[in-house]
Amino acid sequence: QASQEELKAAYRRLCMLYHPDKHRDPELKTQAERLFNLVHQAYEVLSDPQTRAIYDIYGRRGLEMEGWEVVERKRTAAEIREEFERLQREREERRLQQRTNPKGTISVGIDATDLFDRYDEEYEDMPGSSFPQIEINKMHISQSIEAPLTSTDTAILSGNLSTQNGNGGGSINLALRRVTSAKGWGELEFGAGDLHGPLFGLKIFRNLTPRCFITTNCALQFSSRGVRPGLTTVLARNLDKNTMGYLQWRWGIQSAMNTSVVRDTKTSHFTVAMQLGIPHSFMMVSYQHKFQDEDQTRVKGSLKVGFFGTIVEYGAERKISRHSVLGATVSVGVPQGVSLKIKLNRASQTYFFPVHLTDQLLPSAVFYATVGPLVIYFAMHRLVIKPYLRAQKERELEKQRESTASDILQKKQEAEAAVRLMQESVRRIIEAEEARMGLIVVNAWYGKFVNDNSRKNEKVKVIDVTVPLQCLVKDSKLILTEASKAGLPGFYDPCVGEEKSLKVLYQFRGVLHQVMSADNEALRIPKQSHRIDADG
Repeated sequence: QASQEELKAAYRRLCMLYHPDKHRDPELKTQAERLFNLVHQAYEVLSDPQTRAIYDIYGRRGLEMEGWEVVERKRTAAEIREEFERLQREREERRLQQRTNPKGTISVGIDATDLFDRYDEEYEDMPGSSFPQIEINKMHISQSIEAPLTSTDTAILSGNLSTQNGNGGGSINLALRRVTSAKGWGELEFGAGDLHGPLFGLKIFRNLTPRCFITTNCALQFSSRGVRPGLTTVLARNLDKNTMGYLQWRWGIQSAMNTSVVRDTKTSHFTVAMQLGIPHSFMMVSYQHKFQDEDQTRVKGSLKVGFFGTIVEYGAERKISRHSVLGATVSVGVPQGVSLKIKLNRASQTYFFPVHLTDQLLPSAVFYATVGPLVIYFAMHRLVIKPYLRAQKERELEKQRESTASDILQKKQEAEAAVRLMQESVRRIIEAEEARMGLIVVNAWYGKFVNDNSRKNEKVKVIDVTVPLQCLVKDSKLILTEASKAGLPGFYDPCVGEEKSLKVLYQFRGVLHQVMSADNEALRIPKQSHRIDADG
Protein backbone atom coordinates (compact mmCIF):
# COMPACT_ATOMS: atom_id res chain seq x y z
CA GLN A 1 0.00 0.00 0.00
CA ALA A 2 3.02 2.32 -0.09
CA SER A 3 2.46 5.50 -2.09
CA GLN A 4 4.82 6.69 -4.84
CA GLU A 5 6.11 9.40 -2.48
CA GLU A 6 6.95 6.79 0.18
CA LEU A 7 8.71 4.64 -2.42
CA LYS A 8 10.76 7.59 -3.62
CA ALA A 9 11.70 8.52 -0.04
CA ALA A 10 12.81 4.94 0.74
CA TYR A 11 14.70 4.76 -2.57
CA ARG A 12 16.57 8.01 -1.88
CA ARG A 13 17.40 6.86 1.64
CA LEU A 14 18.84 3.52 0.50
CA CYS A 15 20.71 5.18 -2.36
CA MET A 16 22.39 7.50 0.14
CA LEU A 17 23.23 4.52 2.33
CA TYR A 18 24.63 2.31 -0.47
CA HIS A 19 26.01 4.91 -2.91
CA PRO A 20 29.51 3.74 -3.95
CA ASP A 21 30.96 7.28 -3.79
CA LYS A 22 30.30 7.40 -0.02
CA HIS A 23 32.77 4.57 0.67
CA ARG A 24 36.52 4.83 0.10
CA ASP A 25 37.48 1.29 1.14
CA PRO A 26 37.77 -0.78 -2.12
CA GLU A 27 36.00 -3.81 -0.62
CA LEU A 28 33.15 -1.73 0.83
CA LYS A 29 32.90 0.18 -2.45
CA THR A 30 32.45 -3.08 -4.40
CA GLN A 31 29.78 -4.30 -1.99
CA ALA A 32 28.03 -0.94 -2.12
CA GLU A 33 27.90 -1.06 -5.93
CA ARG A 34 26.20 -4.46 -5.88
CA LEU A 35 23.62 -3.41 -3.28
CA PHE A 36 23.06 -0.07 -5.03
CA ASN A 37 22.22 -1.93 -8.25
CA LEU A 38 19.76 -4.21 -6.40
CA VAL A 39 18.01 -1.18 -4.90
CA HIS A 40 17.80 0.40 -8.35
CA GLN A 41 16.30 -2.77 -9.85
CA ALA A 42 13.71 -2.95 -7.06
CA TYR A 43 12.74 0.68 -7.59
CA GLU A 44 12.33 0.11 -11.34
CA VAL A 45 9.85 -2.68 -10.62
CA LEU A 46 7.90 -0.86 -7.91
CA SER A 47 7.76 2.51 -9.65
CA ASP A 48 5.97 1.02 -12.67
CA PRO A 49 2.25 0.36 -11.87
CA GLN A 50 2.07 -2.74 -14.07
CA THR A 51 5.23 -4.52 -12.87
CA ARG A 52 4.46 -3.50 -9.29
CA ALA A 53 1.00 -5.10 -9.50
CA ILE A 54 2.53 -8.29 -10.94
CA TYR A 55 5.15 -8.41 -8.18
CA ASP A 56 2.66 -7.64 -5.38
CA ILE A 57 0.45 -10.55 -6.43
CA TYR A 58 2.91 -13.17 -7.71
CA GLY A 59 6.41 -12.07 -6.65
CA ARG A 60 9.42 -12.80 -8.84
CA ARG A 61 7.59 -15.78 -10.36
CA GLY A 62 5.17 -13.37 -11.99
CA LEU A 63 7.93 -11.12 -13.33
CA GLU A 64 9.65 -14.13 -14.91
CA MET A 65 6.42 -15.37 -16.54
CA GLU A 66 6.60 -15.38 -20.34
CA GLY A 67 4.00 -13.49 -22.31
CA TRP A 68 3.83 -10.17 -20.44
CA GLU A 69 5.48 -8.39 -23.33
CA VAL A 70 2.32 -8.77 -25.43
CA VAL A 71 -0.06 -7.78 -22.64
CA GLU A 72 -1.73 -4.41 -22.91
CA ARG A 73 -0.65 -2.16 -20.05
CA LYS A 74 -3.33 -2.27 -17.36
CA ARG A 75 -4.28 0.07 -14.55
CA THR A 76 -5.38 -2.17 -11.70
CA ALA A 77 -4.08 -5.27 -9.89
CA ALA A 78 -7.34 -7.09 -10.67
CA GLU A 79 -6.77 -6.68 -14.41
CA ILE A 80 -3.18 -7.84 -14.03
CA ARG A 81 -4.43 -10.93 -12.15
CA GLU A 82 -6.85 -11.72 -15.00
CA GLU A 83 -4.04 -11.51 -17.57
CA PHE A 84 -1.80 -13.76 -15.48
CA GLU A 85 -4.55 -16.34 -15.07
CA ARG A 86 -5.24 -16.23 -18.82
CA LEU A 87 -1.59 -16.98 -19.55
CA GLN A 88 -1.72 -19.87 -17.09
CA ARG A 89 -4.85 -21.27 -18.73
CA GLU A 90 -3.20 -21.18 -22.14
CA ARG A 91 -0.23 -23.08 -20.75
CA GLU A 92 -2.51 -25.67 -19.14
CA GLU A 93 -4.43 -26.17 -22.38
CA ARG A 94 -1.19 -27.14 -24.11
CA ARG A 95 -0.85 -29.98 -21.60
CA LEU A 96 -4.48 -31.05 -21.89
CA GLN A 97 -3.74 -34.30 -23.72
CA GLN A 98 -1.37 -35.50 -20.99
CA ARG A 99 -3.66 -35.02 -17.98
CA THR A 100 -5.72 -37.68 -16.19
CA ASN A 101 -7.63 -37.82 -12.95
CA PRO A 102 -7.20 -41.34 -11.50
CA LYS A 103 -9.55 -42.43 -8.73
CA GLY A 104 -9.68 -45.77 -7.01
CA THR A 105 -11.31 -47.70 -4.19
CA ILE A 106 -10.22 -50.91 -2.48
CA SER A 107 -12.66 -52.47 -0.02
CA VAL A 108 -11.85 -55.53 2.07
CA GLY A 109 -14.65 -57.03 4.19
CA ILE A 110 -13.53 -58.87 7.31
CA ASP A 111 -15.61 -61.34 9.30
CA ALA A 112 -14.48 -61.21 12.95
CA THR A 113 -17.64 -62.57 14.59
CA ASP A 114 -15.64 -65.46 16.06
CA LEU A 115 -14.09 -62.96 18.48
CA PHE A 116 -17.42 -62.51 20.29
CA ASP A 117 -19.80 -65.25 19.07
CA ARG A 118 -17.80 -68.46 19.47
CA TYR A 119 -19.26 -71.95 19.56
CA ASP A 120 -16.71 -73.49 21.90
CA GLU A 121 -18.40 -76.89 22.21
CA GLU A 122 -18.47 -77.38 18.45
CA TYR A 123 -14.79 -76.55 17.92
CA GLU A 124 -13.14 -77.75 21.10
CA ASP A 125 -11.87 -80.96 19.50
CA MET A 126 -10.61 -79.31 16.30
CA PRO A 127 -6.89 -78.39 15.93
CA GLY A 128 -6.29 -74.68 16.28
CA SER A 129 -9.77 -74.12 17.68
CA SER A 130 -8.38 -72.15 20.64
CA PHE A 131 -7.72 -69.21 18.29
CA PRO A 132 -10.59 -67.11 16.92
CA GLN A 133 -11.14 -67.49 13.19
CA ILE A 134 -10.92 -64.14 11.36
CA GLU A 135 -11.40 -64.28 7.61
CA ILE A 136 -11.84 -62.04 4.59
CA ASN A 137 -15.27 -62.77 3.16
CA LYS A 138 -15.55 -60.09 0.45
CA MET A 139 -13.45 -57.73 -1.64
CA HIS A 140 -14.15 -54.94 -4.07
CA ILE A 141 -11.72 -53.04 -6.29
CA SER A 142 -12.66 -50.16 -8.61
CA GLN A 143 -10.60 -47.72 -10.63
CA SER A 144 -11.31 -44.89 -13.04
CA ILE A 145 -9.30 -42.44 -15.12
CA GLU A 146 -10.31 -39.35 -17.07
CA ALA A 147 -8.77 -38.40 -20.40
CA PRO A 148 -9.59 -34.89 -21.70
CA LEU A 149 -10.05 -35.07 -25.46
CA THR A 150 -10.76 -31.38 -26.07
CA SER A 151 -11.59 -28.40 -23.89
CA THR A 152 -15.23 -29.60 -23.80
CA ASP A 153 -14.99 -33.40 -24.25
CA THR A 154 -13.74 -35.95 -21.70
CA ALA A 155 -13.52 -39.74 -21.85
CA ILE A 156 -13.87 -41.67 -18.57
CA LEU A 157 -12.77 -45.30 -18.33
CA SER A 158 -13.70 -47.26 -15.21
CA GLY A 159 -13.80 -50.84 -14.04
CA ASN A 160 -14.46 -52.92 -10.95
CA LEU A 161 -13.98 -56.41 -9.57
CA SER A 162 -15.96 -57.91 -6.68
CA THR A 163 -15.94 -61.20 -4.82
CA GLN A 164 -17.97 -62.48 -1.88
CA ASN A 165 -17.79 -65.90 -0.25
CA GLY A 166 -15.97 -67.37 -3.24
CA ASN A 167 -18.24 -65.92 -5.93
CA GLY A 168 -17.44 -62.78 -7.88
CA GLY A 169 -17.40 -60.87 -11.09
CA GLY A 170 -16.46 -57.61 -12.72
CA SER A 171 -17.44 -54.96 -15.23
CA ILE A 172 -15.92 -52.25 -17.37
CA ASN A 173 -17.49 -48.92 -18.39
CA LEU A 174 -16.66 -46.19 -20.86
CA ALA A 175 -18.31 -42.76 -20.61
CA LEU A 176 -18.03 -39.82 -22.98
CA ARG A 177 -18.87 -36.45 -21.44
CA ARG A 178 -19.41 -33.20 -23.35
CA VAL A 179 -19.87 -29.77 -21.81
CA THR A 180 -22.59 -28.28 -24.00
CA SER A 181 -22.65 -24.84 -22.39
CA ALA A 182 -21.94 -22.99 -19.16
CA LYS A 183 -25.29 -24.32 -17.91
CA GLY A 184 -24.93 -28.04 -18.51
CA TRP A 185 -23.32 -31.17 -19.88
CA GLY A 186 -24.29 -34.59 -21.20
CA GLU A 187 -22.74 -38.03 -20.83
CA LEU A 188 -23.08 -41.31 -22.78
CA GLU A 189 -22.14 -44.52 -20.97
CA PHE A 190 -21.38 -48.01 -22.32
CA GLY A 191 -20.63 -50.99 -20.10
CA ALA A 192 -20.33 -54.75 -19.96
CA GLY A 193 -19.67 -57.39 -17.32
CA ASP A 194 -19.76 -61.12 -16.61
CA LEU A 195 -22.66 -60.91 -14.12
CA HIS A 196 -24.78 -58.54 -16.19
CA GLY A 197 -25.11 -57.99 -19.91
CA PRO A 198 -24.36 -54.79 -21.85
CA LEU A 199 -25.34 -51.45 -20.36
CA PHE A 200 -26.29 -48.27 -22.21
CA GLY A 201 -26.87 -45.05 -20.32
CA LEU A 202 -27.45 -41.34 -20.81
CA LYS A 203 -26.86 -38.70 -18.14
CA ILE A 204 -27.79 -35.03 -18.43
CA PHE A 205 -26.98 -32.16 -16.07
CA ARG A 206 -28.60 -28.72 -16.44
CA ASN A 207 -28.65 -25.52 -14.41
CA LEU A 208 -32.27 -24.36 -14.46
CA THR A 209 -31.61 -21.15 -12.52
CA PRO A 210 -28.53 -19.79 -10.69
CA ARG A 211 -29.81 -21.58 -7.56
CA CYS A 212 -31.37 -24.73 -9.01
CA PHE A 213 -30.17 -27.65 -11.15
CA ILE A 214 -31.46 -31.02 -12.34
CA THR A 215 -29.72 -34.30 -13.17
CA THR A 216 -31.35 -37.12 -15.13
CA ASN A 217 -29.85 -40.57 -15.67
CA CYS A 218 -31.47 -43.10 -18.04
CA ALA A 219 -30.10 -46.65 -18.36
CA LEU A 220 -30.86 -49.90 -20.22
CA GLN A 221 -29.44 -53.07 -18.64
CA PHE A 222 -29.48 -56.18 -20.84
CA SER A 223 -29.49 -59.60 -19.18
CA SER A 224 -30.72 -63.16 -19.70
CA ARG A 225 -34.05 -62.09 -18.17
CA GLY A 226 -34.52 -59.36 -20.76
CA VAL A 227 -34.07 -55.60 -20.81
CA ARG A 228 -34.26 -53.73 -17.49
CA PRO A 229 -34.81 -50.00 -17.93
CA GLY A 230 -33.98 -47.52 -15.16
CA LEU A 231 -34.50 -43.81 -14.62
CA THR A 232 -33.15 -41.55 -11.88
CA THR A 233 -33.92 -37.84 -11.61
CA VAL A 234 -32.48 -35.45 -9.00
CA LEU A 235 -33.73 -31.89 -8.52
CA ALA A 236 -31.57 -29.68 -6.26
CA ARG A 237 -31.94 -26.14 -5.02
CA ASN A 238 -29.87 -23.75 -2.90
CA LEU A 239 -32.08 -22.89 0.06
CA ASP A 240 -29.47 -20.44 1.36
CA LYS A 241 -25.71 -19.89 1.18
CA ASN A 242 -24.92 -23.09 3.13
CA THR A 243 -28.01 -25.26 2.60
CA MET A 244 -29.05 -27.50 -0.29
CA GLY A 245 -32.35 -29.31 -0.76
CA TYR A 246 -32.65 -32.46 -2.91
CA LEU A 247 -35.60 -34.36 -4.41
CA GLN A 248 -34.82 -37.73 -6.00
CA TRP A 249 -37.06 -40.12 -7.92
CA ARG A 250 -35.76 -43.53 -8.95
CA TRP A 251 -37.71 -45.95 -11.15
CA GLY A 252 -36.54 -49.41 -12.12
CA ILE A 253 -35.25 -52.41 -10.19
CA GLN A 254 -35.37 -50.59 -6.83
CA SER A 255 -37.91 -47.78 -7.21
CA ALA A 256 -37.89 -45.06 -4.54
CA MET A 257 -38.56 -41.41 -3.76
CA ASN A 258 -36.07 -39.56 -1.59
CA THR A 259 -35.88 -36.06 -0.17
CA SER A 260 -32.99 -34.59 1.82
CA VAL A 261 -31.69 -31.31 3.18
CA VAL A 262 -27.94 -30.80 3.58
CA ARG A 263 -26.43 -27.89 5.50
CA ASP A 264 -22.66 -27.49 5.24
CA THR A 265 -20.81 -24.73 7.10
CA LYS A 266 -17.23 -24.13 8.11
CA THR A 267 -17.73 -25.91 11.45
CA SER A 268 -20.51 -28.43 10.81
CA HIS A 269 -22.29 -30.67 8.30
CA PHE A 270 -25.93 -31.64 8.91
CA THR A 271 -28.14 -33.95 6.84
CA VAL A 272 -31.75 -35.05 7.23
CA ALA A 273 -33.27 -37.45 4.69
CA MET A 274 -36.41 -39.54 4.15
CA GLN A 275 -37.00 -42.27 1.57
CA LEU A 276 -40.10 -44.21 0.50
CA GLY A 277 -39.27 -47.13 -1.73
CA ILE A 278 -39.09 -50.81 -2.55
CA PRO A 279 -37.59 -52.67 -0.74
CA HIS A 280 -36.26 -50.01 1.68
CA SER A 281 -37.95 -47.02 3.30
CA PHE A 282 -36.18 -45.08 6.03
CA MET A 283 -35.52 -41.80 7.83
CA MET A 284 -32.00 -40.62 8.55
CA VAL A 285 -30.38 -37.79 10.52
CA SER A 286 -26.62 -37.19 10.64
CA TYR A 287 -24.38 -34.49 12.08
CA GLN A 288 -20.67 -33.84 11.69
CA HIS A 289 -18.63 -31.31 13.65
CA LYS A 290 -15.48 -29.88 12.05
CA PHE A 291 -12.76 -28.77 14.43
CA GLN A 292 -10.69 -25.85 13.20
CA ASP A 293 -7.36 -27.46 14.06
CA GLU A 294 -4.29 -28.28 12.00
CA ASP A 295 -5.29 -31.95 11.64
CA GLN A 296 -8.82 -31.10 10.40
CA THR A 297 -10.41 -33.39 13.00
CA ARG A 298 -14.08 -34.28 12.49
CA VAL A 299 -16.51 -36.20 14.73
CA LYS A 300 -19.81 -37.50 13.39
CA GLY A 301 -22.93 -39.37 14.38
CA SER A 302 -26.06 -40.60 12.61
CA LEU A 303 -29.35 -42.36 13.26
CA LYS A 304 -31.14 -44.36 10.57
CA VAL A 305 -34.56 -45.97 11.11
CA GLY A 306 -36.40 -47.99 8.48
CA PHE A 307 -38.11 -51.25 7.53
CA PHE A 308 -34.72 -52.98 7.78
CA GLY A 309 -34.29 -51.99 11.46
CA THR A 310 -32.39 -49.29 13.29
CA ILE A 311 -28.75 -48.30 12.88
CA VAL A 312 -26.74 -45.89 15.03
CA GLU A 313 -23.31 -44.82 13.77
CA TYR A 314 -20.64 -42.64 15.35
CA GLY A 315 -17.02 -42.02 14.50
CA ALA A 316 -14.24 -39.59 13.73
CA GLU A 317 -11.67 -38.80 11.06
CA ARG A 318 -8.39 -36.94 11.13
CA LYS A 319 -5.68 -35.84 8.76
CA ILE A 320 -2.53 -37.86 9.47
CA SER A 321 -0.30 -36.47 6.72
CA ARG A 322 -0.41 -33.93 3.92
CA HIS A 323 -2.43 -36.20 1.60
CA SER A 324 -3.91 -38.81 3.97
CA VAL A 325 -7.07 -38.83 6.09
CA LEU A 326 -7.83 -41.70 8.48
CA GLY A 327 -11.33 -42.35 9.78
CA ALA A 328 -13.16 -44.94 11.89
CA THR A 329 -16.91 -45.46 12.35
CA VAL A 330 -18.74 -47.79 14.74
CA SER A 331 -22.07 -49.12 13.45
CA VAL A 332 -24.57 -50.54 15.97
CA GLY A 333 -27.80 -51.90 14.53
CA VAL A 334 -30.75 -54.14 15.13
CA PRO A 335 -30.74 -56.75 13.64
CA GLN A 336 -27.45 -55.95 11.84
CA GLY A 337 -25.23 -56.26 14.92
CA VAL A 338 -21.96 -54.40 15.54
CA SER A 339 -19.40 -53.41 12.89
CA LEU A 340 -16.26 -51.31 12.77
CA LYS A 341 -15.53 -49.44 9.53
CA ILE A 342 -12.01 -48.14 8.93
CA LYS A 343 -11.33 -45.83 5.98
CA LEU A 344 -8.10 -44.33 4.69
CA ASN A 345 -8.16 -41.66 1.98
CA ARG A 346 -4.79 -41.23 0.33
CA ALA A 347 -4.94 -38.49 -2.34
CA SER A 348 -7.55 -39.81 -4.82
CA GLN A 349 -7.39 -43.42 -3.55
CA THR A 350 -9.74 -44.83 -0.89
CA TYR A 351 -9.05 -47.92 1.23
CA PHE A 352 -12.08 -49.24 3.13
CA PHE A 353 -12.10 -52.04 5.72
CA PRO A 354 -15.53 -52.97 7.15
CA VAL A 355 -15.05 -55.38 10.07
CA HIS A 356 -18.16 -57.28 11.16
CA LEU A 357 -17.78 -58.06 14.88
CA THR A 358 -21.05 -59.67 15.91
CA ASP A 359 -24.59 -60.35 14.72
CA GLN A 360 -25.94 -59.58 18.17
CA LEU A 361 -26.03 -56.36 20.15
CA LEU A 362 -23.25 -57.15 22.65
CA PRO A 363 -21.93 -54.39 24.98
CA SER A 364 -18.44 -55.91 24.88
CA ALA A 365 -18.32 -55.62 21.08
CA VAL A 366 -19.46 -51.99 21.21
CA PHE A 367 -16.86 -51.21 23.89
CA TYR A 368 -13.91 -52.76 22.05
CA ALA A 369 -15.03 -51.30 18.70
CA THR A 370 -15.00 -47.84 20.30
CA VAL A 371 -11.96 -48.00 22.58
CA GLY A 372 -9.75 -50.28 20.48
CA PRO A 373 -9.25 -47.96 17.49
CA LEU A 374 -8.64 -44.97 19.80
CA VAL A 375 -5.90 -46.79 21.74
CA ILE A 376 -4.29 -48.11 18.55
CA TYR A 377 -4.47 -44.69 16.84
CA PHE A 378 -2.88 -42.74 19.70
CA ALA A 379 -0.19 -45.41 20.14
CA MET A 380 0.56 -45.43 16.40
CA HIS A 381 0.43 -41.63 16.23
CA ARG A 382 2.93 -41.26 19.06
CA LEU A 383 5.27 -44.13 18.18
CA VAL A 384 5.07 -44.26 14.37
CA ILE A 385 3.21 -41.42 12.62
CA LYS A 386 4.63 -38.49 14.59
CA PRO A 387 8.28 -39.63 14.34
CA TYR A 388 7.78 -40.40 10.64
CA LEU A 389 6.28 -36.97 9.91
CA ARG A 390 9.03 -35.29 11.93
CA ALA A 391 11.69 -37.18 9.98
CA GLN A 392 9.92 -36.39 6.71
CA LYS A 393 9.78 -32.69 7.60
CA GLU A 394 13.48 -32.73 8.45
CA ARG A 395 14.27 -34.36 5.10
CA GLU A 396 12.19 -31.75 3.26
CA LEU A 397 13.86 -28.93 5.21
CA GLU A 398 17.29 -30.39 4.49
CA LYS A 399 16.43 -30.69 0.79
CA GLN A 400 15.14 -27.11 0.81
CA ARG A 401 18.29 -25.90 2.55
CA GLU A 402 20.48 -27.69 0.00
CA SER A 403 18.53 -26.29 -2.96
CA THR A 404 18.68 -22.73 -1.56
CA ALA A 405 22.15 -22.94 0.00
CA SER A 406 23.86 -20.85 -2.67
CA ASP A 407 21.06 -18.28 -2.68
CA ILE A 408 21.05 -18.04 1.14
CA LEU A 409 24.84 -17.70 1.15
CA GLN A 410 24.55 -14.83 -1.31
CA LYS A 411 21.82 -13.20 0.81
CA LYS A 412 23.98 -13.62 3.91
CA GLN A 413 26.95 -11.96 2.21
CA GLU A 414 24.72 -9.12 0.99
CA ALA A 415 23.27 -8.69 4.50
CA GLU A 416 26.71 -8.63 6.12
CA ALA A 417 27.90 -6.13 3.51
CA ALA A 418 24.81 -3.99 4.11
CA VAL A 419 25.47 -3.99 7.88
CA ARG A 420 29.05 -2.81 7.30
CA LEU A 421 27.81 -0.07 5.00
CA MET A 422 25.19 1.00 7.57
CA GLN A 423 27.63 1.60 10.43
CA GLU A 424 28.21 5.30 9.76
CA SER A 425 24.52 6.03 9.17
CA VAL A 426 23.53 4.12 12.32
CA ARG A 427 26.05 6.08 14.37
CA ARG A 428 24.45 9.35 13.23
CA ILE A 429 20.91 8.01 13.87
CA ILE A 430 21.83 6.94 17.41
CA GLU A 431 23.38 10.34 18.16
CA ALA A 432 20.22 12.08 16.95
CA GLU A 433 17.95 9.74 18.94
CA GLU A 434 20.04 10.10 22.12
CA ALA A 435 19.83 13.87 21.85
CA ARG A 436 16.01 13.73 21.84
CA MET A 437 15.68 10.75 24.25
CA GLY A 438 14.16 8.85 21.35
CA LEU A 439 14.21 5.28 20.08
CA ILE A 440 17.44 3.32 20.46
CA VAL A 441 17.59 -0.40 19.59
CA VAL A 442 19.69 -2.03 22.34
CA ASN A 443 19.55 -5.57 20.93
CA ALA A 444 17.58 -7.29 18.18
CA TRP A 445 17.56 -10.92 17.05
CA TYR A 446 15.81 -12.61 14.14
CA GLY A 447 15.28 -16.32 13.53
CA LYS A 448 14.06 -19.41 15.39
CA PHE A 449 13.57 -19.13 19.15
CA VAL A 450 12.87 -22.15 21.37
CA ASN A 451 10.87 -21.24 24.48
CA ASP A 452 8.75 -24.39 24.86
CA ASN A 453 10.20 -27.06 27.18
CA SER A 454 8.88 -29.78 24.85
CA ARG A 455 11.21 -28.39 22.14
CA LYS A 456 14.27 -27.88 24.35
CA ASN A 457 16.32 -30.29 22.23
CA GLU A 458 15.86 -28.11 19.14
CA LYS A 459 18.63 -25.71 18.23
CA VAL A 460 18.18 -21.95 18.43
CA LYS A 461 18.99 -20.29 15.09
CA VAL A 462 19.07 -16.50 15.25
CA ILE A 463 21.09 -13.63 13.80
CA ASP A 464 21.88 -10.23 15.30
CA VAL A 465 19.91 -7.53 13.47
CA THR A 466 20.51 -4.63 15.88
CA VAL A 467 22.28 -2.46 13.31
CA PRO A 468 19.86 -2.92 10.35
CA LEU A 469 16.85 -2.38 12.62
CA GLN A 470 18.31 0.82 14.07
CA CYS A 471 18.95 1.99 10.52
CA LEU A 472 15.19 1.78 9.84
CA VAL A 473 14.35 4.11 12.74
CA LYS A 474 13.00 7.47 11.58
CA ASP A 475 11.74 10.25 13.83
CA SER A 476 11.84 7.91 16.86
CA LYS A 477 9.56 5.40 15.13
CA LEU A 478 10.04 1.97 13.60
CA ILE A 479 7.29 0.58 11.35
CA LEU A 480 7.44 -2.87 9.71
CA THR A 481 4.65 -4.11 7.41
CA GLU A 482 3.01 -7.55 7.13
CA ALA A 483 5.75 -9.32 5.18
CA SER A 484 8.64 -11.65 5.89
CA LYS A 485 11.38 -9.71 7.63
CA ALA A 486 14.03 -11.77 5.82
CA GLY A 487 13.73 -9.29 2.94
CA LEU A 488 14.66 -6.23 5.01
CA PRO A 489 18.05 -4.55 4.37
CA GLY A 490 20.70 -6.28 6.49
CA PHE A 491 18.47 -9.35 7.13
CA TYR A 492 18.57 -12.86 5.70
CA ASP A 493 16.85 -16.19 6.47
CA PRO A 494 18.90 -18.09 9.10
CA CYS A 495 16.58 -21.14 9.16
CA VAL A 496 14.91 -21.86 5.82
CA GLY A 497 11.45 -23.42 6.07
CA GLU A 498 11.11 -22.96 9.84
CA GLU A 499 9.03 -20.53 11.90
CA LYS A 500 10.85 -17.29 12.63
CA SER A 501 10.34 -14.35 14.97
CA LEU A 502 11.88 -10.95 15.64
CA LYS A 503 12.83 -10.10 19.23
CA VAL A 504 13.67 -6.48 19.99
CA LEU A 505 14.99 -4.87 23.18
CA TYR A 506 14.85 -1.10 22.81
CA GLN A 507 15.06 2.07 24.85
CA PHE A 508 12.57 4.92 24.55
CA ARG A 509 12.50 7.99 26.79
CA GLY A 510 15.22 6.32 28.85
CA VAL A 511 13.00 3.29 29.64
CA LEU A 512 13.64 -0.26 28.42
CA HIS A 513 11.00 -1.96 26.25
CA GLN A 514 10.83 -5.46 24.78
CA VAL A 515 8.69 -7.10 22.10
CA MET A 516 8.62 -10.32 20.08
CA SER A 517 6.91 -10.33 16.69
CA ALA A 518 6.12 -13.21 14.30
CA ASP A 519 7.90 -13.18 10.95
CA ASN A 520 4.94 -11.97 8.86
CA GLU A 521 3.39 -9.85 11.59
CA ALA A 522 3.29 -6.07 11.30
CA LEU A 523 5.28 -4.24 13.99
CA ARG A 524 5.11 -0.66 15.19
CA ILE A 525 7.33 0.67 18.00
CA PRO A 526 7.50 2.31 20.44
CA LYS A 527 4.39 1.17 22.31
CA GLN A 528 3.41 1.49 25.96
CA SER A 529 2.52 -2.24 26.07
CA HIS A 530 6.17 -3.13 25.31
CA ARG A 531 7.44 -1.40 28.44
CA ILE A 532 9.38 -3.60 30.86
CA ASP A 533 7.97 -3.28 34.38
CA ALA A 534 10.67 -1.99 36.70
CA ASP A 535 9.23 -4.09 39.55
CA GLY A 536 9.69 -7.27 37.49
